[in-house]
Amino acid sequence: MVERSGLRIDAALAEFVENEVLAPLGRDCAAFWQGLAVLCDRFVPLNRALRAKRDHLQQQIDAWHLARAGQRHDPAAYRAFLEEIDYLVPEPGEFAVGTENVDGEIAKMAGPQLVVPVLNDRFALNAANARWGSLYDALYGTDVLDAPAARPGGYDAARGAAVIGYVRRFLDDTLPGWEKALTGGECPHKFATRNGDPASGVMFFHHGLHIELVIDPADPIGAGDPLGIADVIVEAALTTIVDLEDSVAAVDAEDKLLAYRNWLGLMRGDLAASFAKGGRTVSRGLVEDRTWTAPSGSRFTLPGRSLLLVRNVGHLMTNPAILLADGSEIPEGIMDAVLTSAIGAHDLAGLGRYRNSRAGSIYIVKPKMHGPEECAFTNDLFDAVEDLLGLARHSVKVGVMDEERRTSANLAACIHAVRNRIIFINTGFLDRTGDEIHTSMRAGPMLRKAAMKGTAWIDAYEKRNVAIGLRHGLSGRAQIGKGMWAAPDRMGAMVAEKIGHPLTGANAAWVPSPTAATLHAMHYHKVDVFARQAEVAKEEVPGLEPLLAIPLADGVNWSEAEVREELDNNAQGLLGYVVRWIDQGVGCSKVPDINDVGLMEDRATLRISSQHMANWLLHGVCSKEQVLDSLHRMAAKVDAQNAGDPLYQPMAGNWESSMAFRAACELVFKGVEQPSGYTEPLLHAWRLRKKAS
Repeated sequence: MVERSGLRIDAALAEFVENEVLAPLGRDCAAFWQGLAVLCDRFVPLNRALRAKRDHLQQQIDAWHLARAGQRHDPAAYRAFLEEIDYLVPEPGEFAVGTENVDGEIAKMAGPQLVVPVLNDRFALNAANARWGSLYDALYGTDVLDAPAARPGGYDAARGAAVIGYVRRFLDDTLPGWEKALTGGECPHKFATRNGDPASGVMFFHHGLHIELVIDPADPIGAGDPLGIADVIVEAALTTIVDLEDSVAAVDAEDKLLAYRNWLGLMRGDLAASFAKGGRTVSRGLVEDRTWTAPSGSRFTLPGRSLLLVRNVGHLMTNPAILLADGSEIPEGIMDAVLTSAIGAHDLAGLGRYRNSRAGSIYIVKPKMHGPEECAFTNDLFDAVEDLLGLARHSVKVGVMDEERRTSANLAACIHAVRNRIIFINTGFLDRTGDEIHTSMRAGPMLRKAAMKGTAWIDAYEKRNVAIGLRHGLSGRAQIGKGMWAAPDRMGAMVAEKIGHPLTGANAAWVPSPTAATLHAMHYHKVDVFARQAEVAKEEVPGLEPLLAIPLADGVNWSEAEVREELDNNAQGLLGYVVRWIDQGVGCSKVPDINDVGLMEDRATLRISSQHMANWLLHGVCSKEQVLDSLHRMAAKVDAQNAGDPLYQPMAGNWESSMAFRAACELVFKGVEQPSGYTEPLLHAWRLRKKAS
């Protein structure tokens, strides 16, 4: 550790900040550290007070439910109580957000959004380069087509013909008259050509997105096509969230340094990755922009890469990378705000190979904020960060993740608190349900996890998010987003179902891979999202009452088999995720579920599973012995599912020596006492022990 202005900073992190972040910006290092110390003096006590208020509100809610144990839930009395304790705050009245200098990918376009762990440089590059995707490739290798899968051993012409037929139908539906554009004719959606000649490639423009027809009769695919079409490229992942939070396992200075270094590489444009594939070493970097010829003959470029946002951590955790003057750890969210913004300033200063934001903004997604006070804290913190870095006011934008109950219930007030820098709101079933369970933990046993999706509060949550965002002027200034499709191998189901997200009026929705982004892009050609937003804006905002309806299993008596089934499902998902997090430091990966279906899982999955088991245990739906039985049996199943991983350390039989298994047990048996039901305190503690061993 080295000392700077009363702060003690990990030596490697300090060297990185001074030499790689501040020096290219021409910033005085001593002034920076002094400014950070002053900023911490101001905001650390406020951060602690906000966390204490969360705890106090939860204690009051717990006491309210305990005092009414055995009584029928009274919605009117419950709402009055939440208003009395300041859990529910008054609506701010009519207002419109005033965010300015927002890139078109966020404000004016509708399309898929990726979330990628910052610690994995290869995945980060894949996501950043997923702005454009081949429909031919995406369809050939997935289960979307109602046709036999490709035969192994080279190109399957029958499969290829099915792909081409599917894409032709998509083009006919999306771009009537598209074939005329290939022979110099007119099509209302024709936008540009590759080199001034339609025979070299044609670009179309529809619903704010681009579609490219690659013309190459010399290509094996193009040679067999009457029009010489070798591929159809769609504009896919418009934006990507580079994640420092739920999809990573970052617990100390070593982890945070890698995270910040990769974010800097993306902002400088020089991040690179090398890996073995097919018996050879493959190198990957960021792709170039794409150059086209307009009908006037002038040349222009389109961005080659996804617009990058960065997700910081929330207000809960601290990190030992920087110690304050009193010896305590710095709140990790404050450290993230300062350092990811300083790195983002490289882009604003034009120091990178490419420009990320052409509008001159740094985009930070802020998760797990509870209510408008915490949003106001973030707004003030970002003001202070801008002052520290010499940035214009509101250069640092914020995305508010609507994933906590107190935020959902006070969403208009939350938006109002950040109204001049907000560029994003979204919904997410897993974290939001985890907080739903924890907030009402003492009210009674909850419905089974799958049944939650059919409850009144979920429907109200999804509809209110869009309606409130539109009422306060987010359309044309910000994203209204929807959550993740978690099954990367079930693309046929995704193509059939995920059109529901743009139909709600959401102009962004999360997908698990570049291939999924390419396929989901088709939905934004079928739905004119901004026209849909205009329709939704005329509808009534759903009331607060259904949002506050607690998903209790009143009068339900599950059989022993049903209880076992639910426990097994939760235990298997929990163990499958935790074992990789603790033992290997993997925060997001495709984890086989209890039916061996691969699901992309992060900490949100863990939160809902652990909280659900803790709730049933608390209310006697199951016993500790039943939970342990499920954990033991599912540990053996997870071991078998990971048998092909040479780095995997089995849990079954190693009940005391397996830190991963012990962590999983604590997440359940100590779940009631975890702050807001979060998994991070226990995960971080066990991961640090694992690294130390």
